[in-house]
Amino acid sequence: MNRDNRPKLLNRLRRIEGQVRGVARMIEEDRYCIDVLTQLQAVRVALSRVETEMLKDHLDHCIESAIVRGDQAEQRKKASELIELLERGTR
Repeated sequence: MNRDNRPKLLNRLRRIEGQVRGVARMIEEDRYCIDVLTQLQAVRVALSRVETEMLKDHLDHCIESAIVRGDQAEQRKKASELIELLERGTR
């Protein structure tokens, strides 16, 4: 993981955590369903952005490193890990 990216990602996750607490509060307060669903969509989009950043980071550092080193076994391993991750996301 790119250490420069870590504070930004942690900050985003903390904001998402606050959003989730807000959604729980909305449910406790019996807020209008569409308002709650709107906030749930916002949380999902925010998590998706964090996931995208992590994926970019993995490609830019972990996979690129294996390619630059010319380590074919490591390249295959990293590619397999990525394929497995993407397959899990479609189940």
